[in-house]
Amino acid sequence: MAARCRKLYPATGRADSRRCRTPGLAGVGRRARRSRRRGLGLAACLAVVAWLGWAVRAPAVDRFPRPEFESGYAQPRTTAPLPRSPLAEGFDAIVFVAALGLASYLALRVRSRRALFLLMLFCLVYFGFWRKGCVCPVGSIQNVTLALFNSTYIVPFRVSAFFAFPLLFALLFGRTFCAAVCPLGGIQDLVVLRPLKIPRAVESALGIVPQVYLGVAVLMAAAGIRFVICRYDPFVGFFRFGGSLSMLVFGVVLLGLGTVVGRPYCRFLCPYGVLLGWMSRFSRWHARIAPAECTQCRLCEDACPFGAIAKPTPETLPEPRRRGVRRLALVLCLIPVSVLLGGWASSRLDIPLSRGHIRVRIAERMLLEQTGAVEGTTLDTDSFRSTGELTRDLQAETLALRTTLRRGGWILGAFIGVAIAGRLLGLSVYRTRKDYEPDRALCVSCGRCFMNCPHERQRLREAAGEAARAGADMPIGEETRA
Repeated sequence: MAARCRKLYPATGRADSRRCRTPGLAGVGRRARRSRRRGLGLAACLAVVAWLGWAVRAPAVDRFPRPEFESGYAQPRTTAPLPRSPLAEGFDAIVFVAALGLASYLALRVRSRRALFLLMLFCLVYFGFWRKGCVCPVGSIQNVTLALFNSTYIVPFRVSAFFAFPLLFALLFGRTFCAAVCPLGGIQDLVVLRPLKIPRAVESALGIVPQVYLGVAVLMAAAGIRFVICRYDPFVGFFRFGGSLSMLVFGVVLLGLGTVVGRPYCRFLCPYGVLLGWMSRFSRWHARIAPAECTQCRLCEDACPFGAIAKPTPETLPEPRRRGVRRLALVLCLIPVSVLLGGWASSRLDIPLSRGHIRVRIAERMLLEQTGAVEGTTLDTDSFRSTGELTRDLQAETLALRTTLRRGGWILGAFIGVAIAGRLLGLSVYRTRKDYEPDRALCVSCGRCFMNCPHERQRLREAAGEAARAGADMPIGEETRA
């Protein structure tokens, strides 16, 4: 084409692109540039909003003056983040939603692992170290549960937004929240060095733990005992540069384990990941591995450190059909048995779970002091006696709480039984699959798989080459307007 077109611009000496340009090639270049501009624009907007959120932050003001001690007593330093102004909390929610939108765009449209990694670093710094890991969508489960069972408790708007929006985005685009926005996942993603492959049976068995953790956390929050997810957060001590020694050691152990097991907390402990997996399983759109036909090179399987790649199934059944039907019928028969056993076992946990409540511990201590089983008193029992409350009222409150936990334990056990039966049912049902595909319930859309796909690399090279040729053939004025 260029050999046949030698008409030059008098001023520039360039070939007349209106005649020499290949039809449709400039359109590809313009679309590529517009895509880059949109990505940069979203990133710039996110940075501006984050800066505004920092600029409008207001220091917390005590509602009442702090007491002054003459004995030289020093007030302890608070480890929890101080309250922020409503405007600053609104900006946090805006940054959060914008990060979710940008992560979904980068995972599904741009398909860039590097861009997702940079966004992950930003969210780790902002929501993790700057915002001290609070509010965390993982812990917001407890706030929402308490509001459902306690009419006097109102969930703040920011907590509701942090709880609902990741689930909504997971239902639409998959677990893009886990890809780059969650600070707990981000700090684990940084330490993945030489991940090992965990056997599918072991991984499926460990996958029950997050569901049990979710059920226990919901039960204790509904009963008003404590927020166990926040109390046993393994990484919040790093974000706040302080915490109990046991939790700091637990966090260090998880990060050390994360060098060889990709995201151990996300895969085998995170209760919010259970909800995200449910939503992502029915997502409207989801990140794909290959942009075109899969050649089954297995590079994506080797690149995924989270065991979230589903392999293609053989054309023939691995076992006789009659045997598979029998095993499926056996699993279906075990469902009511597992539900009843789980409910009975969980209902026996009413006494140990109730001891998480401070008033239950005081009631037990008061009973021991009254019966002479122990000598002396404690600060808690002395404080209770100074209030003038009756001991029998405290004992009645304890019995009522344990009755509630016993009834809730049956529901918790039924949930655990269904979860175990569901795992067995998933292993028993044979699904046909022709290509390597991401497991929608487990895939966190991190971008490692499609960045190692040879078809994706070829697509990126062709797009870059077409964009470069389109830019070279476009005249100066038209390139500026595009």
